Amino acid sequence: MDNKQMILDFIVSKTDNYMALVKTMYENPEIGNQEFETMELLTNYLIDAGFETQKGYVVPTGFIGTYDTKKEGPTIAFMCEYDALPEVGHGCGHNLIAGIGIAAGEALKQVVDQYGGKVIVLGTPAEENFGGKVSMANAGVFDTIDVALMVHPGTKNGVGSKSQALNPIKFEFFGKNAHACHPEQGASALDAAVMTFVSINMLRQFVEPGTYIHGIIKDGGTAANVIPAYASLEYYFRASTMKYAKEVTEKAINCAKGACQATNTTLKTSVYECPYEDTLVNYTLAEMLTNTYHELGLPNVDPVDEEAKGSTDVGAASYKCPTIQGNIKIASDDVLGHSKEMAAATISEDGKNGLIKASQAIALVALELLEDPNKLKQVKEEFNQSVHG
Repeated sequence: MDNKQMILDFIVSKTDNYMALVKTMYENPEIGNQEFETMELLTNYLIDAGFETQKGYVVPTGFIGTYDTKKEGPTIAFMCEYDALPEVGHGCGHNLIAGIGIAAGEALKQVVDQYGGKVIVLGTPAEENFGGKVSMANAGVFDTIDVALMVHPGTKNGVGSKSQALNPIKFEFFGKNAHACHPEQGASALDAAVMTFVSINMLRQFVEPGTYIHGIIKDGGTAANVIPAYASLEYYFRASTMKYAKEVTEKAINCAKGACQATNTTLKTSVYECPYEDTLVNYTLAEMLTNTYHELGLPNVDPVDEEAKGSTDVGAASYKCPTIQGNIKIASDDVLGHSKEMAAATISEDGKNGLIKASQAIALVALELLEDPNKLKQVKEEFNQSVHG
């Protein structure tokens, strides 16, 4: 039996084990930075599978599982996500991502001794809001990784997409309380917030196409007969690059400064969640994943989506090493992301089939990189040209 067939058969033989992990996470969802039980579940599996494992890696709920051949060769990482959403649970399918990453890592471990190098299963928590991969990128985790691979479940088969840079900004307004029948004695922080909200809405038509601004009034007072001394807004500014996201952010801050001047209030701004870089696409990896998907018989494989929508902390990894985040279909087109229906799809028969195909695909991509040093060189040359060229 050749190594390719060994990987395919191994994943199929262990699918029930992987789906048991997926179902346990589905039934016990934990939101970002609180995934302590999930971390224990996944690392215990990796320990039993023969990986040297470290819990609380970089961040409290992060982990790394390493299998080192002790021979020279590339370091291939499979990234796992496992944070859930409030109320919805695993509506983004991160429980399945974790199952896919562990399956691919364990399968590649069966053959990697013939080639040399390391297999890493990297637990990257809190993707939704707090950016486990950003913390790991800043800590240098990806600097020693040659290639990082993962697959995200959804309604289509594909080889990934560009994503938007995200700059999350909180606006806080400070005024003065007064009785609502004597408003001249106070200064309304709410008025400043509302004026800012309206001004930023007007700003939307003057930004580049593909730029998104969305925000909420987080605090606006507690009683109708009291002039609010405090109000706040929370905004996401998304753009094709972080440079432009910050440029739009500055325009919004100027809107807020003008509102404060008009209402005799003061302003404080802060970054209230983790900023995300855009995702740097590696087209060599995308071509390899496309070919592998076709080889596995997956229908309707979408090419790289060049229109950036949404944001992910995968962007941080993509600027540190060659990275790909493919897509696997586990639900019909009418199932929405971040929904209970998508969560249920992760433990369905389609979810199981998706885990098999996705983990087989990225494990085979990794195998090709091990077998063909020139292909790995091509992947890394493209990365270096994109980042430094």
